Amino acid sequence: MKAAICRHYGPPSVVTIADVPAPEPGPGEVLVAVQAAGLTSGDARIRGAPAPGGLGPLIPRVFGLRPPRGGVLGGGYSGRVVALGAGVTRFAVGDAVFGITDGMRMGAHAEQVAVKADGLILPRPDSLSLPEAAAFFFGGLTAADFLLDQCALQPGERVLVVGGTGAVGSAAIQIARHHGAHVTALTGAGNLDLARELGADVALDYRTDPARGPFDVILDVPGLMPDAAARLAPGGRLGLVTADLAGMLGAMLRPRRAGGRRLCANVIKETPQAMARLVALHEAGAYRPLIGAQFPLKDIAQAHAQADSGHKRGNLVIEMEPQP
Repeated sequence: MKAAICRHYGPPSVVTIADVPAPEPGPGEVLVAVQAAGLTSGDARIRGAPAPGGLGPLIPRVFGLRPPRGGVLGGGYSGRVVALGAGVTRFAVGDAVFGITDGMRMGAHAEQVAVKADGLILPRPDSLSLPEAAAFFFGGLTAADFLLDQCALQPGERVLVVGGTGAVGSAAIQIARHHGAHVTALTGAGNLDLARELGADVALDYRTDPARGPFDVILDVPGLMPDAAARLAPGGRLGLVTADLAGMLGAMLRPRRAGGRRLCANVIKETPQAMARLVALHEAGAYRPLIGAQFPLKDIAQAHAQADSGHKRGNLVIEMEPQP
């Protein structure tokens, strides 16, 4: 099969397409023919894009000296089951599925991937296209975890989404609006109409509009608002989606600040329960992933370059060639 191989850390050009042996599903696993896969900021950072301050040296410790373990990046995918490992009864060959690869294995930027049948995989609903299904979980799980779990968003609260038209921000606008919040989105001048279409009550250009607040919840997706805590109302919560090491330690060691304000920067939960909640939000009309640029597998280095830019709309998706 063809796969995008990343054999060492570096710029987008280190990702190359190669023919590699197709995986075999082990006991309890299914083999999925990948039809589309998401390419996220996380993939770019693992490959070699700048990581938030203090976290860069940790990446080789987690993913190995030659990233990633196995050489193939990619977590979110959509496709069809083409083979079953021993003992699998939950799925059948031909089933349309979508999900997230298991733990540090990754591997979705390839024509086939083996995943646990009882893990982070679900039947793909007809309401999602292949690109939407591939991009469904990355931004949606992050936004829902921060807003609903970590920041405990309540109806009627004032929410500021910093970076409102990326993968996480576009999901956050939709989910916050569905939960009865008044949503302000901070984004680029060219994306103001898009932010409003997603459900923002107010859309502001981050270059010219200060978004002073106060806000009950601020979701800082890119981690570029150093004075965000000062814009919180008493009892407000700041969700640091892209926190540097100092921010993570601060949220862990001293989450509560003056005026009952709270910092939130925990690792999000990727569980079957969290996935089911996001699917339920989609079925309620509250969430649909925003699809930006789409690339064939052969052009995946271009997709990595766009991810590095920090100015992408929605989710980037890698499309596979139809397989016989």
